[in-house]
Amino acid sequence: MAEVIRMPLLSDTMTEGVIAEWHKKVGDQVKADDVIAEVETDKATMEVIGYVEGTLLYIGVEKGKAAKVNGIIAIVGKPGEDYKPLLEGNSGDTAPAPAQQAAAPAPQAAPAAAAPAADDAALKEALKNASVIRMPLLSDTMTEGKIVAWNKKVGDVVKSDDVLAEVETDKATMEVVGYADGTLLYVGVKEGEAAKVNGIIAIVGKPGTNVDAILAGENAAPAKAAPAETAAPAATSAAAPAEAPAAAASSDGRVKASPLARKLAAEKGIDINQVAGSGDNGRIVKKDVDNFVPAAAPAAKTGAAAPSAPAFVPAGQEGYTDTPLTQMRKVIAKRLSESKFTAPHFYLKIDVNMDKAMDARKAINEVSPVKISFNDMVIKACALALRQHPDVNSSWMGDFIRHNQHVHIGSAVAIEDGLIVPVIRFADQKTLSQIAGEAKGLYDKAKNKKLQPQDFTGNTFTVSNLGMLGIDEFTAIINPPDSAILAVGGIKETAIVEKGQVKIANIMKLTLSCDHRSVDGAVGARFLATLKTYLENPVTMLV
Repeated sequence: MAEVIRMPLLSDTMTEGVIAEWHKKVGDQVKADDVIAEVETDKATMEVIGYVEGTLLYIGVEKGKAAKVNGIIAIVGKPGEDYKPLLEGNSGDTAPAPAQQAAAPAPQAAPAAAAPAADDAALKEALKNASVIRMPLLSDTMTEGKIVAWNKKVGDVVKSDDVLAEVETDKATMEVVGYADGTLLYVGVKEGEAAKVNGIIAIVGKPGTNVDAILAGENAAPAKAAPAETAAPAATSAAAPAEAPAAAASSDGRVKASPLARKLAAEKGIDINQVAGSGDNGRIVKKDVDNFVPAAAPAAKTGAAAPSAPAFVPAGQEGYTDTPLTQMRKVIAKRLSESKFTAPHFYLKIDVNMDKAMDARKAINEVSPVKISFNDMVIKACALALRQHPDVNSSWMGDFIRHNQHVHIGSAVAIEDGLIVPVIRFADQKTLSQIAGEAKGLYDKAKNKKLQPQDFTGNTFTVSNLGMLGIDEFTAIINPPDSAILAVGGIKETAIVEKGQVKIANIMKLTLSCDHRSVDGAVGARFLATLKTYLENPVTMLV
């Protein structure tokens, strides 16, 4: 059965997207990981992946025109398949592209007559009275999302701007807005479970709508939903004993709290795990944080025996704890494995004398409105060096190399679930204090899982710094599609020889990992030499 590709929700404020470019045309073969289009949102231009395989049968939005979020933009299926019943139920404001006419259905008709016709009629009628809410694409690397919390339950009245659910992606926890008015008729994914991008997670419409007809019209939805339904009772019963004393914890151990409650708790320095929730199913809301009394902490400590911190078993006994992979950890494993084993890495190392940088940082911080870190200085120096060595500021795109004319520096941050790379945009054009202020804001958002797609996409170069953790030097895996990543070690007093004399200097070790497909050894070496010059003479970054 043909499958629809809908306009994904690519930012928290997006209501529609403009098709900037189609990478496929009607009749082309499409693979699950193919980029079919580029969509311009209110914040960025991002790629749309269909996550389905087959032939592109229909394009619903011309290049340069817009489609509402969740509106059908394309249909993929078998050659000659009749896709028109899917369009008759489409409520999105999309204008058919002329190219779609090439995909006329073949004269092959399904052998069964009465039942399919009845099913199609029921599907059409159901889609007239209901809107399907699908798992949106919330980041450029996302393939599935985990439902952290449902803010509505079946039977609730829903408005178009209501937040239906909170979804954990590979990079952040974000809110899903349904953009539909009506009654919540169906919830397809339980809290703690995941759904593929574009999979049905809910249906909103008129009471009495035939939800089963819509579900039956999905190609793989019934097959995927069945295991989820059978697995649900086991998960519920297993979590039941823990729910009474710690109602705010979901089945995967994650505390259920509204985004506002989390924000207030972070601002007040309150451990959200210690707050008792008074909302639906023990969900923590704003008033719970406002009324929180620290004295309640010892009672909450018992319930905080977190599965993420397994205790050692008594001496002489064996034991282990299996920890389910988070969405972030899954994508880190996939992308970095691909990078390590497909990109031919080579490594260049250099020592940098940071004596003058340390003096300069002290002087700068006496007048700077924001505290400048050594990492901020490294970001600024890298940005300026990339301007002089544009070959390093490139991206490997498979069949061509993209030389970026802007400098966006990604700065890797370790958070509880893994690693994320917030991006300092146009870093070469910003002062040290601007970089420091922006970096601090991004790091705080990363740790609170509040980053939006525009905060962690578009990097042209990456810096990974473990110096603050006491690491002298290390090598980093390239963050695709970047051509290079800089690993930064700590500053350490080291004996050096200068003009025949032994002296003590503050040395920082840098290691540049390069993709040999786009960066040659001499190019990387020249970049490092320029970077060293900037860091050893910080005044040169100010002129």
